[in-house]
Amino acid sequence: MTLLDVRAVVGILGALLFFLGVALLAPMIVGIGYGESTWWSFAVSSAVGLLIGGAAWWKYRPRQEFGVREGFVIVASAWFVLSLLGAVPFVIAGVLPSYTDAFFETMSGLTTTGATVLGGAHTPAIEDLPRAFLFWRSLAHWLGGMGIIVLTLAILPILGVGGMQLFRAEVPGPSADKLTPRIKETAKRLWLIYFAITVAEILLLLPAMDWFDSVNHAFATMATGGFSTKNGSVGDFKSAYVEWIITFFMIAAGVNFTLHYRLLHGNVRPVFRDRELRFYLLIIVVSALMIATSIYGMSGFGAQRYESPEEAIRHAVFQAASIVTTTGFGTADYELWPPLALGVVFFLFFAGGMAGSTGGGIKVVRHVLLYKHTYREIKRLVHPQAIIPIRLNDQVVSGDIMRNVLSFVVLYVATACIGAMALCLVGMDLLTALGGALSAVGNVGPGFGTLGPTENYAHVPLAGKWVLAILMMLGRLEIFTVLVLFVPAFWRR
Repeated sequence: MTLLDVRAVVGILGALLFFLGVALLAPMIVGIGYGESTWWSFAVSSAVGLLIGGAAWWKYRPRQEFGVREGFVIVASAWFVLSLLGAVPFVIAGVLPSYTDAFFETMSGLTTTGATVLGGAHTPAIEDLPRAFLFWRSLAHWLGGMGIIVLTLAILPILGVGGMQLFRAEVPGPSADKLTPRIKETAKRLWLIYFAITVAEILLLLPAMDWFDSVNHAFATMATGGFSTKNGSVGDFKSAYVEWIITFFMIAAGVNFTLHYRLLHGNVRPVFRDRELRFYLLIIVVSALMIATSIYGMSGFGAQRYESPEEAIRHAVFQAASIVTTTGFGTADYELWPPLALGVVFFLFFAGGMAGSTGGGIKVVRHVLLYKHTYREIKRLVHPQAIIPIRLNDQVVSGDIMRNVLSFVVLYVATACIGAMALCLVGMDLLTALGGALSAVGNVGPGFGTLGPTENYAHVPLAGKWVLAILMMLGRLEIFTVLVLFVPAFWRR
């Protein structure tokens, strides 16, 4: 028996490519519907995915159970391989000047980062992009948000073989909870909830947007992605109604989907007693209050000023929710805000959504456990012999989970720092490099410096775009999933 079942890996990657080929038919239909000549680029790309993916699945589909090793290899490879195919339409239609730009845009979409190269000196403005490509960017968000692999588990029963290995490796967060004993049923229910909430947002946005804009923004919101159909993002609609609706759904998308499931089944008390949910909402409320207090009537520091309390609160809540959930939508340029507001935004880059949500970042549950761990160590200074267990939702947290949390946070910060140094190496200034690295590994989208909320990534050197794309993938897959492939022990029997 070989160390790695390569046939199973190739077969399931083929299934995922086949599924992406099917997904590429959707923007093709949009292009045909709007009379755009670039629809054929999606037809060609779809054919490539269907033929190569279908052949690989047919010839190498797994016949028996595969293990954790294959699961990690499949998931780590999938996001890279799917981005390679998803970038093809941009290139063959001549929409973007280079394959690197196309790969960056696609990886940003599938990882729900929302960083874009559009709007640069040599790239088209977002509004000038054919609608088929605008839809493809948003659809990539939506598919990547809940996870292409989780969707595939829902629609391809044969992937139930070894399915839990894929589910654990792909679903964001410290743990992957099954709602039902069968992994296929779990995946189906997650996607049904995801689909239902997306439809609800589309319908609520329709009074202020047309169908196309509402669908695109709902896809991006529920995926916590941030791609918009406007250069100025959500702010270009100049609608308080739109901003409040999107704010609500950004916050909902950042909530663990297990809690959505329980809420829909009438289990209200456990939901609102959840410590992670309480801390998640507390972060948003406190951050929004600090930002609103700072930007209301502020005229010093050359900062942007909001004379209306409602306007200040609206922008504060929107931006706090956008950064905490790693959506990255914008209604204002936070780099023009006073130092206190800008400082709050910077620290929100380290927050992240709840575990089991579509949000990226460190995840709120890890912050909760870090706080509890720190508090326990302080108590131990006073009572060194005391046995003080760490509890979350009335359950004792094991030492293995705490070690995983501590290791992840250290590795997360180290990854961002190494990424920032790599960006500095290709000629970017420190503030921009640090902001870009934090944004990429946290799947946020906007950063700082020349990568701020009103800027784009078109001017980043080609090598820097590949660095950022790798950071996006590392962040989306919780770092461990990818780095474990480079540990020698992983490849030993």
